[in-house]
Amino acid sequence: MKITDGIYQVDGVNCRVYLVEDGDKLILIDTGLPRSDKKILNELQSLGRKPTEVSTIVFTHHHMDHIGSAAKMKRATGAKTAAHEADSDYIAGNKTPPKPKNLMFKVLSSFVKPSPVGVDLILKDGDKVGRLLVIHTPGHSEGSISLLDTDRKTMFVGDALRFIDGKLQEPPAQFTLDNAKAKESIRKIANYDFDIMLSGHGDPITEKASQKVREFSATLA
Repeated sequence: MKITDGIYQVDGVNCRVYLVEDGDKLILIDTGLPRSDKKILNELQSLGRKPTEVSTIVFTHHHMDHIGSAAKMKRATGAKTAAHEADSDYIAGNKTPPKPKNLMFKVLSSFVKPSPVGVDLILKDGDKVGRLLVIHTPGHSEGSISLLDTDRKTMFVGDALRFIDGKLQEPPAQFTLDNAKAKESIRKIANYDFDIMLSGHGDPITEKASQKVREFSATLA
């Protein structure tokens, strides 16, 4: 699904996965749950693009619904992988991630584990991935990031925010490592100027997005 010129959303992969045109290459943002790779590859084909045109796979954070197909997509594309330094060891399988607060997902995470994948590019706040500015927005996870395409005025917020039933929402407390930091990160996002907001879950905001985030952040306790 086309969001705006040069930005496409892959549907049917649980979390929102995005393809961003970056010159003659593509950046893939997140990879969905395990077995989402076929849907991502089908989206590439529908756009008339080859898997090898994906130069970088960026993870907004280490949760399974965002990195589940990372290993398969890396093999299919040959792309470099990128994540914030605080989440990279979880993605690579070098450290065990914190257990979810939600009991059902705590049990599920003990049995369903995504294949680890090495992280080629270790990111910090203020870095660039192609055309995208990296903004460290911790809270949902320690190494959660948002990504700003300044030219297209589009902010990818991962799970730092969601827009559901016409309302902005904080990330669910039961899946969030530090709720106080999550609020701070929403306020940080509100400082940037963008028209479109794209999140890992929920609907896109396609008009006056930063204004809406600023108004929402002012309501946070």
